[in-house]
Amino acid sequence: MNRSELIQYFRHVRKVSEDICAPLETEDYVVQPVEDVSPPKWHLGHTTWFYEALFLDKYIPDYKPYHPTYSFLFNSYYQSLGDRWERPRRGVLSRPTVEEVYKFRQAVSERMGDLIDNISEKEWPEFHDLVILALNHEQQHQELLLTDIKYILAVNPLQPLYRKSGEKGKPATPAVKTSYVPFEGGMHRIGFQGNGFCYDNELPEHDSYVNHFKLANRLVTNAEYLEFMKEGGYKDFRHWLSDGWDTVQREKWEAPLHWKKLDNKWYEMTLGGWRKAVSDSPVCHVSYFEAEAFASWAGKRLPTEDEWEAAARLSRANQSPGNFFDDGFLHPLAAAATGKSKIFQLLGDVWEWTSSAYLPYPGYRQAAGALGEYNGKFMINQMVLRGGSCATSRDHARISYRNFFQPDKRWQFTGFRLADELK
Repeated sequence: MNRSELIQYFRHVRKVSEDICAPLETEDYVVQPVEDVSPPKWHLGHTTWFYEALFLDKYIPDYKPYHPTYSFLFNSYYQSLGDRWERPRRGVLSRPTVEEVYKFRQAVSERMGDLIDNISEKEWPEFHDLVILALNHEQQHQELLLTDIKYILAVNPLQPLYRKSGEKGKPATPAVKTSYVPFEGGMHRIGFQGNGFCYDNELPEHDSYVNHFKLANRLVTNAEYLEFMKEGGYKDFRHWLSDGWDTVQREKWEAPLHWKKLDNKWYEMTLGGWRKAVSDSPVCHVSYFEAEAFASWAGKRLPTEDEWEAAARLSRANQSPGNFFDDGFLHPLAAAATGKSKIFQLLGDVWEWTSSAYLPYPGYRQAAGALGEYNGKFMINQMVLRGGSCATSRDHARISYRNFFQPDKRWQFTGFRLADELK
């Protein structure tokens, strides 16, 4: 991108964050019902502090921070950038006010615009690439904003709506029946390929051997997951990993997150409010533990991340339109039997749990400084997810993208598809 294009893209991404928050009332900005959920006000402040810490403080001589304490309040986990406010206590911060945080955003955005215009040609290449990373960072927080807002509204007994309809103009298409698509084993090229942006955890590109396998042509649906529930899936320890079973008992899980039973029917929370669980929609807000237990119950397994990526490349998933944030549905949709594709929903709808632990690729080296803290230090005790979701911006998704969460997390738009051996 040249300077003009980068400024335009910067302004677009910054505006999307504020557009996501536009339906909120002031009180909604401050709530933190659980540790995983950050208040919307904090997201807006953190994504602004990120530019101040990585750019304004570095490239502007004698730069004075907008507020001397904001770095302490809005730093997330960057040890190299100083001390920080405790994550579980973000919801106790009534100050700075929402209005003050928006003023902070405006001031930093203006300084960033000036910096993009005036940075020297010598510094431009490194500066440009770092800005693109920061914009991708804000897009990650836009997805977190949507899922955190959903959680905040879902736990409120008044059942407030984010918007009137969780799905705008759902397309009427034939339902897709489950089948398994075969893929030949052998060496496959894994990792980011080509030009453009990627995170360091998508590198280096490398060869990986996979056995012959087959992959479900679509995501597991609500109807299929309901069968698992009806057959006592949450009560049968035999299908669960030990840590998963302990979590089920401790948390008293009996359904996906944001589900409740009324008049003997299951309802799910959407950003348009509560609705009956649509049978052919992908099940979402399930943990790795739940996905793995379902796979065990069904006599199948979850795909490895290398299998998933190989299948996505061979199926040319990047040419599929997918269901992303840009489409405005903000909820996973039923697979649509359109076009010549044999496999559906690889990109968009829900992040797909894989059976792969989040570990470095062969030859990966963690970068020095704050950038090295972005991904590398989390490569332990987490599982990889692939594909993006209905809350992911389309230009933020790609086949090589590696998302990751601890196996008990389920407040994101997380779902799964099944895999099996090809005999």
